[in-house]
Amino acid sequence: MRSNTQIEPARRTAREHERGFTLVEMLVVITIIGLIMGLIGPRVLNYLSESKTKAARIQLQSFSAALDLFYLDAGRYPSTSEGLAALAQRPAGLSAWNGPYLKGGTVPKDPWNTDYVYRAPGDHGPYDILSYGADGQEGGSGTAADVVLGTQTSRAQ
Repeated sequence: MRSNTQIEPARRTAREHERGFTLVEMLVVITIIGLIMGLIGPRVLNYLSESKTKAARIQLQSFSAALDLFYLDAGRYPSTSEGLAALAQRPAGLSAWNGPYLKGGTVPKDPWNTDYVYRAPGDHGPYDILSYGADGQEGGSGTAADVVLGTQTSRAQ
């Protein structure tokens, strides 16, 4: 019979070859992860930019509902000079105001952290509300396209 002291060195020599990963194995895993990120990364970024456009459309619809309430109370839409701020604070000289018409009492910025553009009268109806998109400038395409209230979702199309 073998004693425990004789079995122990045999186990150590067998385990010495099984410890950790080799450099080649690590490089293969890193390469696979890099390939996966190269293929999936752009899709994830595209989903993020699409979600900002969808968020802007939802905010525009919220503004539209608030503007309709303003119209019911005041009998008119806010002027261009009053802007969307008229939905949060009473405009000077307007007694029939039952606001604020926006939650929180402030006008939020668009998902790209710029102010929405409000024009009354608008090119597409009694008012226009739009966001200039990712580039912050009128026009553009893709993620930089303008997001406009209504059925026309971008001026670039």
